[in-house]
Amino acid sequence: MEAIAKAHTNIALIKYWGKRDEALFLPMNSSLSITLDKFYTTTAVQFCSCLKEDVFLLNGQLASEDETLKISHFLDKIRDIAGQKLYAVVNSVNKVPTAAGFASSASGYAALAAAATKAIGLEIDNKTLSQIARQGSGSACRSIFGGYVEWQKGEKTDGTDSFAKPVGNEQEWNLSILSVLVASKQKKVLSREGMKRTVETSPFYAGWLETVEKDLSLARSAINEHDFEKLGDVVEANALKMHATTLGANPPFMYWQSATIDVIEHVQELRSKGIKAYFTIDAGPNVKVICQQKDEQVVRDLLLNVDSVEDVYLCHPGPGVTYLPASTTENGSKLLFNRFHQANCARTISRNL
Repeated sequence: MEAIAKAHTNIALIKYWGKRDEALFLPMNSSLSITLDKFYTTTAVQFCSCLKEDVFLLNGQLASEDETLKISHFLDKIRDIAGQKLYAVVNSVNKVPTAAGFASSASGYAALAAAATKAIGLEIDNKTLSQIARQGSGSACRSIFGGYVEWQKGEKTDGTDSFAKPVGNEQEWNLSILSVLVASKQKKVLSREGMKRTVETSPFYAGWLETVEKDLSLARSAINEHDFEKLGDVVEANALKMHATTLGANPPFMYWQSATIDVIEHVQELRSKGIKAYFTIDAGPNVKVICQQKDEQVVRDLLLNVDSVEDVYLCHPGPGVTYLPASTTENGSKLLFNRFHQANCARTISRNL
């Protein structure tokens, strides 16, 4: 009972900010993203009756107890659906530079959900797979699909109507997404904590919820019409509103740092010179810049010349989840899955003799 899946990370154009249910990862608002081509996670899962607990390897190393516990809790959801109590070896290879502001949890849980459901024998569609992935990391539900993806917030308390759906494939409109890594300090407020504090205490949060559906509608129509300026305008406005809610929280907090503002000002300067580029910012200091493919190199070169910029990663719209053969290699190095699995089974059997 083995499967290997690959999933890519995504960047939100219309932000997901705040949960209505912490346990089920149900969002307060719908969101829209682009799945990216460059950064991804490949995960192998094999269930075995000889195992007495789950084993989690991350980038070839045994993960910590806390990390393994998170994976086990997620696998419990899949075991419950399948009606099976088998434990698994999970081997995940992560090609996501978290320093660049890309959360590996989206690609990680999307790949895990895909590999685990297939390995345990579940036959499900991508809508259901999206619902499952969401319960590991909210944004993971969007990484099930490629290109332009909308995560519908849903209304039901059980989360059955909260899932992602594609609104445009990766070949439909090939924009460029540049992740700008800036010189910064570690952020003091994690995303999950920031969301919770904002929802519970910010007087600006109601305004966010009142306008986000309009933002979504504008973004959808811009994608359908391939209207880049329309998309850029709403993407920037949405990001600014999200970050404004944090300033009204109690106590207030800000993810931006001085280098963040440097990049924003340079993007605005690019536009004043006739180069169409727009920024968006997640819960951190790094900036994502969206431009048209014809302008990507000049935008990247100009941003690299900003003193506070350490690097710029260039991405394009990428694919959704794919399933790989068991012989899959990562950069010429075979996944350590089978060898570790056999050794672990032997140790487990030995301990129980």
